[in-house]
Amino acid sequence: MPILRKVPVATLGMPRIGRRRELKHALESYWSQRSAADDLLETARALREANWVEQRDRGVTIIPSNDFSLYDHVLDTAVMVGAVPKLYGWSEGDFPVPLDTYFAMARGRQGEAADGETAGLDHAVRAMEMTKWFDTNYHYIVPELADGQVFALSSAKPMDHFLEARALGIHTRPVILGPITFLKLSKSSARGFNPIALLPKLLSVYKELLRRLKLAGADWIQIDEPALVVDLIPNEQAAFEFAYDRLSRAAPDLKIMLATYFGALGDNLQTALSLPIAGLHIDLARAPEQLELVGRLAPKDLVLSLGLIDGRNVWRANLSAILGRITPIVAGWPLDRVEVAPSCSLLHVPVDIKLETALDQDIKSWLAFATQKMEELALLASALSEGRNMVAAELKSADDAAAARATSPKVHDPLVEGKLARIADCMKQRKSAFAERSWSQVEKLRLPPLPTTTIGSFPQTQEVRDARAAHAKGRLSYLAYELFLRKEIEEAIGWQEEIGLDVLVHGEFERNDMVQYFAEQLSGFVFTQHAWVQSYGSRYVRPPIIFGDVSRPNPMTVNWWEFAQSLTKRPVKGMLTGPVTMLNWSFVRDDLPRSVVCRQIALAIREEVLDLEKAGAQIIQIDEAALRERLPLRKSNWVSYLDWAVECFRLASTAVDDATQIHTHMCYSEFNEIMNAIVDMDADVISIEASRSQMELLDAFQGFDYPNEIGPGIYDVHSPRVPGSGEMASLLSLARERLSDDQIWVNPDCGLKTRRWEEVRPALINMVEAARNLRSPRRSTATKNGP
Repeated sequence: MPILRKVPVATLGMPRIGRRRELKHALESYWSQRSAADDLLETARALREANWVEQRDRGVTIIPSNDFSLYDHVLDTAVMVGAVPKLYGWSEGDFPVPLDTYFAMARGRQGEAADGETAGLDHAVRAMEMTKWFDTNYHYIVPELADGQVFALSSAKPMDHFLEARALGIHTRPVILGPITFLKLSKSSARGFNPIALLPKLLSVYKELLRRLKLAGADWIQIDEPALVVDLIPNEQAAFEFAYDRLSRAAPDLKIMLATYFGALGDNLQTALSLPIAGLHIDLARAPEQLELVGRLAPKDLVLSLGLIDGRNVWRANLSAILGRITPIVAGWPLDRVEVAPSCSLLHVPVDIKLETALDQDIKSWLAFATQKMEELALLASALSEGRNMVAAELKSADDAAAARATSPKVHDPLVEGKLARIADCMKQRKSAFAERSWSQVEKLRLPPLPTTTIGSFPQTQEVRDARAAHAKGRLSYLAYELFLRKEIEEAIGWQEEIGLDVLVHGEFERNDMVQYFAEQLSGFVFTQHAWVQSYGSRYVRPPIIFGDVSRPNPMTVNWWEFAQSLTKRPVKGMLTGPVTMLNWSFVRDDLPRSVVCRQIALAIREEVLDLEKAGAQIIQIDEAALRERLPLRKSNWVSYLDWAVECFRLASTAVDDATQIHTHMCYSEFNEIMNAIVDMDADVISIEASRSQMELLDAFQGFDYPNEIGPGIYDVHSPRVPGSGEMASLLSLARERLSDDQIWVNPDCGLKTRRWEEVRPALINMVEAARNLRSPRRSTATKNGP
């Protein structure tokens, strides 16, 4: 009797953080010098082992290695190929790159110069630029390459992790970031320089890496090239052919699984299929429509890895529907040439739904985290290999959960549907154009040139976190907790006045997270206790889950704003999170278009804006930190997304009077190609990250002749180092080369929640000093954007 070969189950990558955020605690202990490097590395080793064993025990048969990172996999790749900028004092031949150099690239390093200014190379160094990984909320460190860049294999991490797993009896498929994607994600300080030109040099390192992996015993390697789902120009498509021809010959017996994800291959499909690879992974969660074409055009000796389970959202899969869709395609495909997999790495979802002991049981039954997604893949593999009858009970359970969710009264609210139906065009416009209303704002606010402010949050100290936890667990009464928060706000307001900030914030001490805080007060959201995902480094977030229609039962921020404003005569900003960011930083229901869900949130935020204005708020900041990050990867899809995203921001923000100033904040984004949308948002003031890029991001605003006001962040809050006033003044001078003084606000590049007061106090003092030193005599208010 022939032996039945079961369809393999693959995972492209796993969460790195640990079930109880062990990596975060180990990293922060090492950074604060409470523990040694060996302690950190031992925690990392234990996490890798736990991940490999977990996957094996859940039925995964193709297990990745080298998917683990202490900070970021793109940074790991830069270090691996020796792309360490000279700034960090590393010399080729120092193998491997030291751990402290690695973290300096990610976080910067504080110097010890006596004058408080930036010290030399042996002391203070800046962190490398950070931006979003494709259209996710994960941040990667942007590699910095020079025209004469020299590459050299400078890390044995892929081989070490492969051998580490093998010592446990687990044979893995090593994962590396592909050379084309690595170069496309890189930057160079040389104007007009195209990093793709460095491909021949880079390939020499990749070829050596493949040979070493083969010698270590690897038979397959997964090379991630998500760049294949974005728009490529002909020479970039040709670069894939050039690169993979050479890689396939570097270690002929090492089979390449080329992994694409976050979208459809589209016009790059023929390029992918022409490459000398043994396998191809495609994302069928984001782009299910590509299965039929790939199945028809792919050669039958190619292994197809089918990304069937959504690696970026938390909903339990409708397994019967998936099987119905794929069975006709794979029926003509040899079972040993098909793998089932998540759409992408499971890095983007929480670890295990079973950790959520307090979650509503109905909603919990609709969810699947990384552990459950592995189980779903194993069920699909069994159904494809042995027939549905072998897993009939499990399939019925999934079907029942899908049916219950579709009809649940917890999901649907007729009142919200009625509000959506009543949206009119007049609800999406300010009463006057910016040039007219800015005159009213100048007269009302009476701010100096180069006004100073912060983005909103102040350090969440251990004392603040302990008080919040004690209140949540019932150990601290509501009254005691409120008195504690009032004390924190009073101190923050008083300190801001003392150092001379012009526009104050209350500090957001009552807020756990800029999205979760609001979502907890809106209907249609649910929250978790342990569903952490990595944003960058040791920064983890627990995205809320939007399971139903969204509405605002009560005001959310008005009382805290009123208290803060009562303490000062200077304006205190009302601080809100915008609808697009609420959407993009949540796990979103998949039974409605995202645009419809966003409009529901926008109407709720609009009600809050009007209540803040009624209470007396003169400045209201509606942060849209994440507006750009979900911009479709294909430009052909941009217009549709930007139209409804901008509409939702305007729906939330435009009901106020002319004299009320609307601010927004946007994080780590490239603005050049979406300037029309930025203008259409029509915020009075936009604050952006600009310090890591040395004000390069302002070029887009300058070239577009942006009419409104801008706060270009002049110090990097994602690094612990404290820049001196001279350094910040230099950045402000660069900003003044691009913008008029009437346009410029002075602020950090993001919120200060994750920093320590020991870093924040001197940095903000230096920031205020820099602005004061550069201020010219105040112009007549009649000349600022007015008649």
